Amino acid sequence: MTDVSRQAANQMWGGRFASGPDAIMEAINASIDFDRRLARQDIEGSRAHAAMLAAQGILTDNDADAIREGLLTVLSEIEGGRFEFSAALEDIHMNVEARLRQLIGEPAGRLHTARSRNDQVATDFRLWVREQCDAAMDGLAALQGALLAQAEAGADWVMPGFTHLQTAQPVTWGHHMLAYVEMLGRDIGRFRDARARMNECPLGAAALAGTSFPIDRHATAAALGFDRPMANSLDAVSDRDFALEFLAASSITSMHLSRLAEELVIWSSAQFRFVTLSDRFSTGSSIMPQKKNPDAAELIRAKIGRVVGANIALLTVMKGLPLAYSKDMQEDKEQVFDAADTLMLALAAMTGMVGDMRANVSALEAAASSGFSTATDLADWLVRVLDLPFREAHHVTGSLVAMAEARGCDLPDLSVEDMQSVHPGITGDVFDVLGVHNSVASRVSFGGTAPDQVRARISDWKERIG
Repeated sequence: MTDVSRQAANQMWGGRFASGPDAIMEAINASIDFDRRLARQDIEGSRAHAAMLAAQGILTDNDADAIREGLLTVLSEIEGGRFEFSAALEDIHMNVEARLRQLIGEPAGRLHTARSRNDQVATDFRLWVREQCDAAMDGLAALQGALLAQAEAGADWVMPGFTHLQTAQPVTWGHHMLAYVEMLGRDIGRFRDARARMNECPLGAAALAGTSFPIDRHATAAALGFDRPMANSLDAVSDRDFALEFLAASSITSMHLSRLAEELVIWSSAQFRFVTLSDRFSTGSSIMPQKKNPDAAELIRAKIGRVVGANIALLTVMKGLPLAYSKDMQEDKEQVFDAADTLMLALAAMTGMVGDMRANVSALEAAASSGFSTATDLADWLVRVLDLPFREAHHVTGSLVAMAEARGCDLPDLSVEDMQSVHPGITGDVFDVLGVHNSVASRVSFGGTAPDQVRARISDWKERIG
């Protein structure tokens, strides 16, 4: 610690301590290496606080103006890379205030009237997380747009639908893309709900009990874009639910991205050949020249661990804390910062991959026609046309599948006579439902895979997201 830093730190702490902290204590205590990311929010909150203090007659207009102009200078220095951060000053709040004192002198010491670092950091962090909710919603909407473009292009393309990763029934490419659009829509809803809940202002709660100064917390809340001030000063400085909700929503979103990434890894393999990923989001092998690896998808698939880990880490920090503020809560930011960065990178990469990927329509259709994918259509026909109980229709269909499998052919390759040997009521009309295109066209229930339903849902989503 330099003499200047030690002197500044002692000034900030006041008269309680005779000497500066030990180097080890300084290292474990300081948060400036990561909470400097809150500089803009910190200065925004301080400017609103100073304006309110002046409006309430707690500060003179001259002092408030000097503080607010000085804070803009500090922000300019930080954003321009000219600000010298000091670990001796611990955090972003004290670094900003120390520099403000150098710039404007004695009025800087009046800025901290009627507040504490406890409500200050809660406000800064809440502002930052609120912005990340907005960014996440924008990123999700962009990915939805890329998926909708794919869905619209392939509303009629048939592909296999899977359960247990085994061929189940034919579906359309557009229907499969829309499934992820729906997932991401729920993700947007979670971030929107979290944002609405977190939009209350802690500023003015002070250390934990409020303040004796005649402050106007509604004014600072409004100035910072909050709906209202938080109603309990203990809760205001203790709460980190807003960060946990952001991490929870981020974890579910990351899980959805990981599922889509897994499908892209499978689909781009030589065994499937459903899609071709662009060179922009693929890499080669150092030894095998034929390889084109879906590394971006694989990395997205893995990154959920960091986001979920951040969620668990913060839950663990908060789980045993008594009211109000404890220094444990300094550990609330690093994992949230990392999770937000990870989420936004994953969203951008996935949007790029989906936008660039090219479906192999012939491979999709060939796969859709394999594995007896229209067996359910046959069973439904037996129920609908021959009035068989579904369990009997299921048994008849199973017998026909076994016959086709033994002959090394598919259901449409069996003759009417072959089918009548299992059930005499079957007629040639059954072939109308056995083709994959006929199958998907028949799934006309709301939300089904029929091309007309797919186009209707695309239209709905386009209207919703503009």
